[in-house]
Amino acid sequence: MTAWVIGAGPAGLMAAEELADAGLPVVLAEAKPSPARKLLMAGKSGLNVTRDEPLADFAARYDVDWLAPMLADFGPDQVRAFCEGLGQPVFAGSSGRVFPVAMKGSPLLRAWLARLAEKGVALRTRWRWTGFDGAALTFDTPEGRQAVSPAVTVLALGGASWPRLGSDAAWLPWLREKGVTITDFAPANMGFQMNWSPHMARHFGQPVKGAALIAGPRRERGEFVISERGLEGGGIYTVSRDLRLGAPLALDLFPDLDLAALRARIARLKPGDSAANRLRKLGLGPAALALVQELARPLPADLAPLLKHLPVPHHGPRPLEEAISSAGGIARASLTADLELRALPGIFAAGEMLDWEAPTGGYLLTASWATGLHAGRAAARAYSARIQN
Repeated sequence: MTAWVIGAGPAGLMAAEELADAGLPVVLAEAKPSPARKLLMAGKSGLNVTRDEPLADFAARYDVDWLAPMLADFGPDQVRAFCEGLGQPVFAGSSGRVFPVAMKGSPLLRAWLARLAEKGVALRTRWRWTGFDGAALTFDTPEGRQAVSPAVTVLALGGASWPRLGSDAAWLPWLREKGVTITDFAPANMGFQMNWSPHMARHFGQPVKGAALIAGPRRERGEFVISERGLEGGGIYTVSRDLRLGAPLALDLFPDLDLAALRARIARLKPGDSAANRLRKLGLGPAALALVQELARPLPADLAPLLKHLPVPHHGPRPLEEAISSAGGIARASLTADLELRALPGIFAAGEMLDWEAPTGGYLLTASWATGLHAGRAAARAYSARIQN
């Protein structure tokens, strides 16, 4: 009798290791020709594995509280130890983001796959899960259609963002047919569409730094980028959930000055200067200055309130397939505390398949690992109980 993990992303790899550490024969099935493609893509600009912050603050960044016990078992400290155990030392940047010294994801992934192979995990690539045939799991494989009946299974198939890398949510109808409740997917950590005038074209790709983004009651400091498609980047992603749910967006372009101090600074400028020169002399960079002129023509005589609260009338989120992650997934009510599917005993789920949401910055990867570990340990216990019975 074997234990199967379907999906060789971060959650699936972690679940496979936990099952192997329990002494179980493990098969890891991956639809793509190679594992963890989304992890490798994310690591191209630096693999942000977690955050250097207290666990309570870290856990508060998620939209659900049921992840807290799993993050307590595998949170920022454990992520650091895990990476270092794979020969990948890490460091914390000035923003608190934690990266491997090598920065990219490929050295960590190579070391991890080698360790899993040493533990006997059998990786089968190009094995695409296609649903159920009775109680059996069916796959399209290079050898044709296959059906297997594992003792226990961990599903770690990702959400619905970046479908070209494997997270295409093709599994959704098969689980719904079995009675699993799934919240519809929506984009998360995504950009927002803006209908720019032609004057903005020369600023595409430029960052706006030092601003505070205001989304309803939330206020976050962060950098974002003006792109041809709209506004993108870490600062926007941090407030993307609030914006998706309907909060208005505004910018405070001088977050370190209160209104009175900004007015005093403006009053010291030459009154005969053009509005553009006055904005430039206040310290606004070209991208931020262009944004003010794009969104607030004609400029008011009293600039200070506008610069402290510049409304940004966006046109909604970019499509799901462009998002870094997805909101929605298997509802908590359809899962036991062990992440076992109530409708399908012996089948567990982990990672972005589950209905939770968090900003970028190490939160997504840490929770994927934490839920993979939790599901893998629970599946190992279920396997042992089944063998004993």
